[in-house]
Amino acid sequence: MAGHLVNAGHDVHVFNRTHAKSEQWAQEHNGTGHDSPASAAHGCDYVFTCVGNDQDVEQVIMGPDGVLNTLESGSIIVDHTTASVTIAQDVNQRTQEAGIGFIDAPISGGQSGAEQGILSIMCGGTEDHFEKALPIMESYGKTMTLIGPSGSGQFTKMVNQILCAGAIQGAAEAIAFGLKAGLDMGNVLDAVKSGAAGSWYLQNRADTMVKDEFDFGFAVDLMHKDLNLVIDQAKLIGSETPLTNMMLNSLEESQHDGDNRMDATVIIRNYLKEKND
Repeated sequence: MAGHLVNAGHDVHVFNRTHAKSEQWAQEHNGTGHDSPASAAHGCDYVFTCVGNDQDVEQVIMGPDGVLNTLESGSIIVDHTTASVTIAQDVNQRTQEAGIGFIDAPISGGQSGAEQGILSIMCGGTEDHFEKALPIMESYGKTMTLIGPSGSGQFTKMVNQILCAGAIQGAAEAIAFGLKAGLDMGNVLDAVKSGAAGSWYLQNRADTMVKDEFDFGFAVDLMHKDLNLVIDQAKLIGSETPLTNMMLNSLEESQHDGDNRMDATVIIRNYLKEKND
């Protein structure tokens, strides 16, 4: 994503908690590496963050070396982390007090979407801040949508992950069923991919699921983290999540088997195990 910003003509300064990564990136992309978020953000009009969880967001934005310590009034922070609604609203409150704009903007599209610059970006914030950041996000995004006020981006990513969970679970169960029936799954998938049962996962992951190939894509641990965010938020708003609970159980079985870093579609292995009655 940062590489696309350079290609679009922006002066890009980066920070990564693994310092060697930011230095390597800076050499490869003619950017500038820094040893803290505050240093990287100094003098910048826009800051884009993408880290692991709520604690990471709090650290890089509001921590002792966070970007809020150096940004000037009028600048804008866009956080692409998939995190909680609560942290998005907390950061928004802090940035408002400092006269700084904030957009919670989780992304969908995975590593391939980031590399190709075709991410889907779900945004929460004000229309003014969104319109200002939009031309820059277009460097690496294909679809940028302002959903509503602060926190709406994270809510929408949760909707996205519930839908993904259902698609993965359904694909795993269906493909395992076909394999156990002894069907030619190449023919089966050709027959169903473009019909009412079609999905992104059938188009992009079904063949690798049949081949038992999972060393790529969106990791089990990351999907597990995202769906736990869904469960926590669902309790707060009183929403039932039986499908999400089912997918979490499948992911935890995959984690138990050591498939933590495999693509989340690895849960098909759970369906293909020989189990005792």
